[in-house]
Amino acid sequence: MLHVTDEITIEDWELTEQFMRASGPGGQNVNKVSSAVELRFEAARSPNLPEPVKRRLQRLAGRRWTKDGAVVIQVDTTRHQARNREIARERLAELIQKATVVPKRRIKTRPTKGSVERRIKAKKVRGEVKKMRGSVGRGD
Repeated sequence: MLHVTDEITIEDWELTEQFMRASGPGGQNVNKVSSAVELRFEAARSPNLPEPVKRRLQRLAGRRWTKDGAVVIQVDTTRHQARNREIARERLAELIQKATVVPKRRIKTRPTKGSVERRIKAKKVRGEVKKMRGSVGRGD
């Protein structure tokens, strides 16, 4: 069982781990030992996640969200299978924690009168500079 927050815990049946050979550090050992881990969490079918959290998780996961609604996290950071497993679980918990945070609604604001005037004045000055770059008449 994976504890994410006080309200959200993920059961073991929702997680699937698959081990494979890793690329990266490990020397000749990398060709023999399956130390990389692929952690798969069936988020869309999870009864422990509220619907708004699932939607935010899908947006945060990006490419890691599959068509069938699973979050796939691959880790081959270390040479140790157990440590890679821990890192994958930590990353999943971190991702779900981020999804639990409700984003603040943006309040539309208007630019101040002074800032609009300064912007227009700067545009006019810039236009004058560009106008002065015109072709020079021939002095015959």
